[in-house]
Amino acid sequence: MNIKSKELIYVSLCSVIIIICSWISIPMAIPFTLQTFGIFLTLKILGGKLGTLSILIYIFLGILGLPVFAGFKSGFAALAGPTGGYIVGFILTSLVIWIFENLFYKNKLGFFLLSIFGLILCYIFGTLWFVKVFIGPNGSINFTSALKMCVIPFVIPDLIKIFFAYFIGEKVSKTLKIDNK
Repeated sequence: MNIKSKELIYVSLCSVIIIICSWISIPMAIPFTLQTFGIFLTLKILGGKLGTLSILIYIFLGILGLPVFAGFKSGFAALAGPTGGYIVGFILTSLVIWIFENLFYKNKLGFFLLSIFGLILCYIFGTLWFVKVFIGPNGSINFTSALKMCVIPFVIPDLIKIFFAYFIGEKVSKTLKIDNK
């Protein structure tokens, strides 16, 4: 992978954007962060290859112990915990976009369809992980209950985040003259 200095700076900055978005929590009945917004903004600005690298850096920093995950969590334990599968699922999301971006990512509809497909993969992987790892006061949890708790409340906010990530990412890419394809 041949990365230019300018691209390395953008990758680093997007990792920081993901970190900052992970720290921002929106108080609702079930609070949510802007982490997925940061992921999709990164993928819109950088494309799949460099976006994947930026996401991997974000995760690696968290594994090293820097408090980069939601709620200022860090370490391998945070990643191996019940919600760690959703973080690992971001890699699946970025890989889907990397693999298919040349075919479908060039227009607005392609971005939204690939982003939604990547988000669904992230949801499935994260929920399966959650079911495997979670032990609550009443014991383990089934897939349907995990979906109701971990996915359903976040679908509409995540779709809104994808929408804003597209338009903000489009502006940033044009302003910085980044060719992410």
